[in-house]
Amino acid sequence: MTIDNEDLINSIIASLGRINTISLDEMPNIDLYMDQLTTFMDERLKKTTRHPETDKILTKTMINNYAKNDLLPPPVRKKYSKDHLILLIFIYYLKNILSINDIQTLIDPLKERFHMSDDELNLSKIYNTAYELQSEALEPVIEDLKKKYARSLETFDDDSLSDDEKKRMQMFSFIVELSYDVYVKKLLIEKILDNVVTEKESQKAKDKARDKGKDKGKDKK
Repeated sequence: MTIDNEDLINSIIASLGRINTISLDEMPNIDLYMDQLTTFMDERLKKTTRHPETDKILTKTMINNYAKNDLLPPPVRKKYSKDHLILLIFIYYLKNILSINDIQTLIDPLKERFHMSDDELNLSKIYNTAYELQSEALEPVIEDLKKKYARSLETFDDDSLSDDEKKRMQMFSFIVELSYDVYVKKLLIEKILDNVVTEKESQKAKDKARDKGKDKGKDKK
């Protein structure tokens, strides 16, 4: 392993530059058939995969499974709207770190805004906000990666190690730092979603108890 600090950082920045989410303006303004939808996603997101030559972005089976798991509303006359596309883009990124159940919890409120008008908080407006947040987050992420890599170069500075061994161990330190960062953030997301589920279940229990109380009142009359 003979990569130096500057080469590594440049490589990281280049890879992050390939994670360009599709902007709202780039989305088709017409409804798409299944094949058109998968082709569009494949063309626009291929560079975000680890193995662009072989990795699949979206398949018919995936879309059907999302529908079965209640992540995606059914198409209208076999056509998928821009709102379908927005949900599929969210799902594409989220599925790399979250379970299907967690994704369902997260996007349930979005499905309630499916096909809302432009004068309401619709999916297009929600997507634009997420797109802006992602754009703003890129530079801080790059700076954090630089700091983590610089810190990793301070580890395993042992004269008993060869230069190649030092580089391998320092790369190990860098990966451990990144992995812990991902672990903590994933844990935070899961805890937040668990709380959302708990609140929903609590509200359902309250509603059920209230309805029972109303039924008892009717019976007495």
